[in-house]
Amino acid sequence: MHDTSARPDRDPAHLFATPDPVVERRPDGSQRARSADALRPYGRSVTDWLVQWAARAPDRIFLQERSAPTPGAPWRKMTYAQTLARVEALAAGLLSLGLGPDRPLAILGDNSIDHALLTLAGLHVGVPVSPISVAYSLQSRDHMKLRSILKALGPGAIFAPDIGVFAAALAAAKEVADVPVLAAIDGGGAIGLDQLAARGDATSVAKANAAIDENTVAKVLFTSGSTAEPKGVVNIQKMLLASQQAKAQVWPFLERTPPVFLDWLPWSHTFGGNHNFNMALRNGGTLIIDNGKPAPGLFQRTLDNIREVESNIYFNVPRGFDMLVAELKADRDLREKFFRKLQVIFYAGAALPQNLWDDLVALSRETIGEPVVMVSAWGSTETAPLATDCHFQAERSGVIGVPVPGVELKLTPNGDKQEIRVRGPNVTPGYWKRPDLTEKAFDEEGYYLIGDAVKWFDDARPGKGLLFNGRVVEDFKLMSGTFVNVTGVRVRGVESLAPLAQDIVVTGHDREQVGFLVFTNLAAARALAGLPESATPEEIVADPKVVAHARAGLAKMKASGAGSAGYAARALLMTEPPNVDAGEITDKGYINQRASLARRAALVEKLYAANDPAVIGL
Repeated sequence: MHDTSARPDRDPAHLFATPDPVVERRPDGSQRARSADALRPYGRSVTDWLVQWAARAPDRIFLQERSAPTPGAPWRKMTYAQTLARVEALAAGLLSLGLGPDRPLAILGDNSIDHALLTLAGLHVGVPVSPISVAYSLQSRDHMKLRSILKALGPGAIFAPDIGVFAAALAAAKEVADVPVLAAIDGGGAIGLDQLAARGDATSVAKANAAIDENTVAKVLFTSGSTAEPKGVVNIQKMLLASQQAKAQVWPFLERTPPVFLDWLPWSHTFGGNHNFNMALRNGGTLIIDNGKPAPGLFQRTLDNIREVESNIYFNVPRGFDMLVAELKADRDLREKFFRKLQVIFYAGAALPQNLWDDLVALSRETIGEPVVMVSAWGSTETAPLATDCHFQAERSGVIGVPVPGVELKLTPNGDKQEIRVRGPNVTPGYWKRPDLTEKAFDEEGYYLIGDAVKWFDDARPGKGLLFNGRVVEDFKLMSGTFVNVTGVRVRGVESLAPLAQDIVVTGHDREQVGFLVFTNLAAARALAGLPESATPEEIVADPKVVAHARAGLAKMKASGAGSAGYAARALLMTEPPNVDAGEITDKGYINQRASLARRAALVEKLYAANDPAVIGL
C-alpha cells in the first residue's frame, strides 16, 4: 500500500527557485544568458562552514561510513564538533611537514572519513589538496598516469590509506615524488594519522587559517582526460564557495531541510568532491559514504547500504541508475526503503537514457503514489562544477537547466551547433603550473572554452532550459557530409538496445554509415539468452537470442525516422570492458569516445568489413 497523497516537500515549487534566465541575442548569431537573480555573498573559506556547524549543531552527524567492507559492519560516525577538532589537529600536522601553497597534499585513496578529514585539514590552512583517481593506483597496471600526475603536481606528501594495498602505486610514486607518506596507521615508513595529529600546534593553524581568502588555492583536480591527457585544474576557494551559494539560491529547500544522502561518487572528480561533499557541509547535512559503486562485485554493497539508510537526495550517473533500476523492479522492500524519504533524484556525468528516466518515474509512482522530482545540472572540473542547474521538473531527460546566479553563458555558432562558454566566479583561474594551457582555455572575452554544445529546449521560452547537445570535439561527418551528434545517437542506442548495451562507442567518421561498438552488459545478455553462469563472454554475445535482440534494437532506431546520421546500421557486441590505463573510462563511468576509437581501431575496421559473422547488421 502506498501513500496517494502528494507531499508538499516533493513539490518542485516548494523545493526550487523559479527559473528566470535573461537572454541577449546578438546580430552575429551568438547569445548571452544569465540568471536574473544576482549571486549573494559567499564568504572566504570552505572550512568556515565546518566551524559554523560545529558551533550551531555540534552533535549532528556530518560523516558516516562502514567500519569494514563486510556486510552489516557497524557504522563509523563523526559529528561536526568531532570533525572540526580532528581537522585542526591534522592541519597542524600538515604544516609541521612543511606543506603549503606550493607543496600540496596528494590523496590516493578512495572516499573515506580519513580522506575527508585530510581534505578539510588542507583547505583549513591553505594547503592545496589533490585527490587522484583511485583507478590510477589500484586498477592501473603500469601507473603511467599516476606518475605523470604526481610529477606535474609536485606534492609535499602523499596519503595512501593502506600502504600494503597501495604498495605498487607508492613504489611508482616514489620515482617522481620521494616525499613523506601518510597512512591510516603507522608502519612501513608511513606516518599514521594519529601521529600526524599529534604534531604541530594550534597557533600555527590559527595563523594559516587567518591568511586564507577567496583566491587561495583549495584543490588541484586532475581531469579524467575525456578529450586529452589529464591536466591539473586549479580550484580556488571562491570557485567552491560561489558554486554552493548559487546552488542554495536555486535549491532553497537545502537551507530548510539539511541534506542527508548516501553517495559513492569519487572525490577525485568535481561532481562528488565539490558538488556533493560541499553541499552536505555548507548546509549542515549528513554525508553517508557508500563503499559500493556501480561495478560488478561492488554494487551489492550499495544495495545493502540503501536498505539501512534513507536519503532525501540521491545522486548517481547513468550507469549507476541502470543497475539500480533493475534491482528496484525486482525488490519491493528495496523500493519502499529507497523512495520513502526521497525528495530529489539527481543525475549527471552523462546523458540519462530516457528509458531509465521513465522507469524511475513509474517506480516512484508505484511506490509512493507520486513521481519524485528528476533533475540534472551541467558544468565541468573547471567550473567547480555548477554552471547550469535544472531547478524545475523538466519534461524529459537531457535538460541541463538554466544559468545559475553569478554565471554568464555565451552561446556561439560552431557549424550547425551552438557552442557554450562560461564566465563567472566559479570558473578556474587556470591550470596548475601550465600557463600555456591556461592561455588557450579562454576566449578574448574571458569565457572558458568548455567544448560542449547546447540548444534551448524551446527557443521562445528559455525558462524551459537548455539541452545538452554533445561535445563539439566528438561529433563527426559521414561521407555524405551529414553531421553525427555522437551524444544523441549514443543515448538512443543505449535505449534501443536495452538491456544489452552498458555503453556505446559511436563510429562512422568519413564512412557511409554509423556503427556501434557496444560495451555489452554480459549479465543481462546471459539472462536474455537463458545461458548458465558458466557461459563464456564469447558464447553470450554470439547467442542467437542476443543477436536477434540487438538487431531488433537497430531496426527500432532506423524506424524512428532520424535519417542516416540518427541510427546505426551495424553493431559489434564487445566482450572486453573499457580499459582504465588506456583512458577509455572516467571515474563517473563516462566513455572517452576518442580514446576508445583509437584503442579499438582494429574493431572499427572489423565492424565495416564485408561479411564478418560477428557484425550485426540491418
